[in-house]
Amino acid sequence: MNRWLFALPIAAFLVLAAVFGIGLTKDPSVIPSQLIDRPLPAFDLPGLSADAPGFGSKDLTGKPLLLNVFASWCAACPQEHPMLTKIAREGVPVYGLAWKDQPADSAKWLSEWGNPYTKVASDPAARTGIDLGVTGVPETFVVDKRGRVRYKQIGPIDEVVWTTILKPMLAKLEAEA
Repeated sequence: MNRWLFALPIAAFLVLAAVFGIGLTKDPSVIPSQLIDRPLPAFDLPGLSADAPGFGSKDLTGKPLLLNVFASWCAACPQEHPMLTKIAREGVPVYGLAWKDQPADSAKWLSEWGNPYTKVASDPAARTGIDLGVTGVPETFVVDKRGRVRYKQIGPIDEVVWTTILKPMLAKLEAEA
């Protein structure tokens, strides 16, 4: 009986070590989205001003596109912005969602950095961001022709992400009937 009591803590330690060891092999930057292969949540948001209409989930159909979540206070958004401009120049529709940001601040940021977006919607209360599962900015969703989320990029889009992941995925989605 004493022998088993001695072995119990060792067995518990080995089980915990195995669980934590497996957990350490996972990439912490990969956060799966519950929206993959599901329609975008329904939303209809205003633009950044009265003369700049926003958009809703129903507007994000017909052609594969990117839905980029950004904010004027985002430290990584200036790093990503030139790539978004390049992507938009290549003819890819890029929609902007100003998340947890005042419309005037977002508009000022875009006037300083340039506006690569087809349309920009304002989500200052973050309700749509919550529905999308946004954890921070920037985040970008690949949306197919039917308005279904096909991929979620957490963090800035750079040349490597664009050429190895997003561009091929958009080309494949464009080719689908």
